Amino acid sequence: MTSTDTAEPAWALAELREEIERVDAGLVALIAERARLARAVGEAKRRLALPLVDEEREEAVLRHAAHLARDAGLDEAAVSGIFRTLIQMSRAVQAE
Repeated sequence: MTSTDTAEPAWALAELREEIERVDAGLVALIAERARLARAVGEAKRRLALPLVDEEREEAVLRHAAHLARDAGLDEAAVSGIFRTLIQMSRAVQAE
């Protein structure tokens, strides 16, 4: 295999990795937006004298995430794990 044979795949790999980095940046921005909204939810819950943890709502969020994952052809368990982490983050910011 010559260097010309590997130049195209190497370039394509670099481009794909750059695209993944752009997607990752977008994901982090969306997580930050979700955290901002969760903080506002926490403030609303305090004003309404509601408990910060709503396990029924959390289960609904997980069911919805699994449904979205299934529709997108993704591993439901993996996506649910990500959403469990997001819920833990939301709990933390709501408690601030």
